[in-house]
Amino acid sequence: MSRVAAIDCGTNSIRLLIADIDGSQFREIHRSMEIVRLGQGVDKTKQFHPDAIERTLRALRTFQVEIARRGGSKIRFCATSATRDASNRQIFIDGVKEIIGIEPEVISGEEEARLSFLGATRELHISDSPFLVIDIGGGSTEFVFGNQSVEAARSVNIGCVRMSERHFTQAPASLDEIESATADIDAAIREAATVVPLTSAKTIIAVAGTATTVAAAALELETYDRYAIHISRISANKTHVVSKKFLGMTRDEIAALGYMHPGRVDVISAGSLILDRALIFTGAEEFVASESDILDGMAWSLAN
Repeated sequence: MSRVAAIDCGTNSIRLLIADIDGSQFREIHRSMEIVRLGQGVDKTKQFHPDAIERTLRALRTFQVEIARRGGSKIRFCATSATRDASNRQIFIDGVKEIIGIEPEVISGEEEARLSFLGATRELHISDSPFLVIDIGGGSTEFVFGNQSVEAARSVNIGCVRMSERHFTQAPASLDEIESATADIDAAIREAATVVPLTSAKTIIAVAGTATTVAAAALELETYDRYAIHISRISANKTHVVSKKFLGMTRDEIAALGYMHPGRVDVISAGSLILDRALIFTGAEEFVASESDILDGMAWSLAN
């Protein structure tokens, strides 16, 4: 049996998973998340803001304490879209190495897609395949198609933080802002479709905080409940209704929702629009919301 620790550092959040893995058996020991907005301003400046680096390293120090307390023997740290884009990433990489003692991996969009697919499909039956995994992050969105393994994948630069910073200056969003964001998102989805057969999947699986928050809204949860959300099936029509609702709300109205994480208040509108447009493009009637994603895929990768 291996006790492993996986740390996923994205554009919006940093997350930790500690798990025991024995063959095909997976037991979660600890899971936590901090919204650190590492990608603050990266789309525009192509650099990390010093405050964003400090927020992220502060969260990582708390993770390191948890890993030491729980006794994780193998650690993997993966950084994704924002770190790929930041020209001053070495400052951040050096800070990570100093805290946890290992070299962080700045993974490609393709590796991000592979790990997301591994985590998202592990609990589903092969009879539900082929799968299309949609992983909406802060800086990028991965589209991953396959049966038992990845057969086609594409990472495109549409994420909830990137689209929010690029297009939305107010809440509720204006019609012009929504149209501009929609055009940007649709162009990226068409780009992904040149590589990934987006309309050929039997089951659409959407992972990460945008998708699970949309699921919480669609299920009309009073508070966020990952067990109610996990493997729930959300119709494309309901997703469209939820996205329209978020786009028409003020920030205070969104913040007052019991299931809404404070760190998602200003980016959920853009994120839900990405999910809505993706479902429209695929023609799917529903998506499966999964709480298992790249973080779980990273943990499984450490057991091999």
